[in-house]
Amino acid sequence: MRINKYFIIATVSLATLIGTSAMISAETEEKSHEMTIAEKPQHQQQMTINKTPGVPRNVTFAGSSIDLTGQDRRERMDREMLSFSYSHINTMLQIKRANRLFPIVEPILKECGIPDDFKYLMIIECNGDVEARSNAGAAGPWQFLEKTGREYGLEVNGEIDERYHIEKATRAACRYLKDSYKEFGDWLTVAASYNTGRANVSKRVAAQKENKAINLVLLPETSRYIFRLLAAKTIFSNPKAYGFHLKSSDLYPTIPIAKTITVEAPVSSWADIAKENGLTYLQLHEANPWIRSASMEAKSGKKTNKTRQSKKSYKVKIPSSKGLKYDPTKTVAHDKHWVTE
Repeated sequence: MRINKYFIIATVSLATLIGTSAMISAETEEKSHEMTIAEKPQHQQQMTINKTPGVPRNVTFAGSSIDLTGQDRRERMDREMLSFSYSHINTMLQIKRANRLFPIVEPILKECGIPDDFKYLMIIECNGDVEARSNAGAAGPWQFLEKTGREYGLEVNGEIDERYHIEKATRAACRYLKDSYKEFGDWLTVAASYNTGRANVSKRVAAQKENKAINLVLLPETSRYIFRLLAAKTIFSNPKAYGFHLKSSDLYPTIPIAKTITVEAPVSSWADIAKENGLTYLQLHEANPWIRSASMEAKSGKKTNKTRQSKKSYKVKIPSSKGLKYDPTKTVAHDKHWVTE
């Protein structure tokens, strides 16, 4: 009987403990549920930070004012503004890289008589990455295809690919753009033809009886392309207005060039040339991304007379060793509108 008594007492105690535990658990769950309910409005409020960027009533491209108040234009511009505003990584990198590229590209555009706004076309083509390459084989800052690159004077092969040569590729792009302007007489239409080809634009101009690309039914990619170009200029003009807050130290500076050497083909080892100049092959390549192989075979240059042909030579940049270890706090913004300080 004593065993039964203790058994009963133990059973009652256990039941009491379980009941108390269940009550505590229920209370905790209820409080947790109450906290979730209480926090939900705050969470919803926080989500409203993601706002739609404003669409300007008009933009200026290559000296021409473009009205964006019409339904079609406004909504196409809105899409690209949203894409830039919420593709944070790409847009940030584009601005950072532009600080290094624009000082090189702008003087060439001016010299060649191409509107300065076409530097934004280069940005949307390559995202500011000089070594960008598309699935279709377009390469370099201006994304030339092999055939087009050669047509406009660039050397393209497995050892040397001048589509990656920022200065030469920019000059080739200028020649292409000038040829397009002779045909279309409108710079935004020229930009559209850079994306889809002159023949495609000419065909649509004739069929649709409109001479400006912004009024044409184009391939979806090209239709977006011209508004992506306008959106890029708009955001670059005032990044902080669209949520991009950068300091000068966030930007990538132009790497100073210590000297330029002339190298004749053949080259048995670019790495040896790099070492001779206090660099690694990687550093030499980054300063000269048009070098696409560790060596280079003999190449023929221009004929010096009827019987003799010169060796082909190349100008190779040797970056400053000090510049390769730059102090970001000393970086100067190419455009004061890009930074908040």
